Amino acid sequence: MDWKAELSARFQLRCFQAEPLAPYTTFRVGGRAESLVLPESVEEWSWLLDFVKKRGLPLTILGLGSNVIISDSGLSGVVASTRGMARIEIYGNDISADSGAALDTAAARSVAAGLAGMEKLSGIPGTVGGAVRMNAGAYGQETFDQLAGFTALRPDGTMQKSVKSEIKYGYRQVSGISGLLILSAHWQLRPGEPAAPLQTRKDTLRARADKQPLDLPSAGSVFKRPAGDFASRLIDSCGLKGLTVGRAQVSPKHAGFIVNLGGATAQDILALIAQVRAAVQNKTGVRLELEQIPLGF
Repeated sequence: MDWKAELSARFQLRCFQAEPLAPYTTFRVGGRAESLVLPESVEEWSWLLDFVKKRGLPLTILGLGSNVIISDSGLSGVVASTRGMARIEIYGNDISADSGAALDTAAARSVAAGLAGMEKLSGIPGTVGGAVRMNAGAYGQETFDQLAGFTALRPDGTMQKSVKSEIKYGYRQVSGISGLLILSAHWQLRPGEPAAPLQTRKDTLRARADKQPLDLPSAGSVFKRPAGDFASRLIDSCGLKGLTVGRAQVSPKHAGFIVNLGGATAQDILALIAQVRAAVQNKTGVRLELEQIPLGF
């Protein structure tokens, strides 16, 4: 059986051929997936890992597409979205969430339960799996601060449970995780006066709305924070706010963001990133490190 037919037979209405990927990313750019599937269980993910391995097919995992730039030519092989895995459970002071759950939803649920430790993660536009993979954070709080551990599938389809003490992590990086498919994460939070984390969440969301260009498609902060400084300050100091390539623009509201003005291509975005990096390095000597992940280039 042709591999696409076999994939379709397995996932049926959750399998799409030549599917446009722009709607699956917050940048709203990118070509088509050769095949796109939406697994909904550990068994389906395990089957898929075995399938692509036996067939020698490339596999790309997408969450909410909030930290990626997908090539205009699309992605070959199989693209698998974690959106079908979105369970969130709270028991006592602990919260467990599947990899495809929105991190903001997990933060909102924790705050509603009167628990502290995730409230400043509010508004981060990604999934739990993506947050664990890169130790996402904001306003002085990171995913790994209260993380107890996570479960994942190894490339051979076997399960792995990891506790935080076994993992080396730092600012926007986690070691030894690249070959794993994150299935779920577990946090141990702090009980407290419910009003305090709720107010912090409100303040965090308000600060994001005030400072960030949330009215236009973007993928969040383009660059990692350089040591002792901020990428946005360096970019602004070079007079790059408003710099435009095609329909991609350095946000006039926040220099750390590149926005899609409507009709931007992935190539527009990458060309603009290259111009910004060159200008900042020429003026300040700092080589900005990309936080977003190009796929398919």
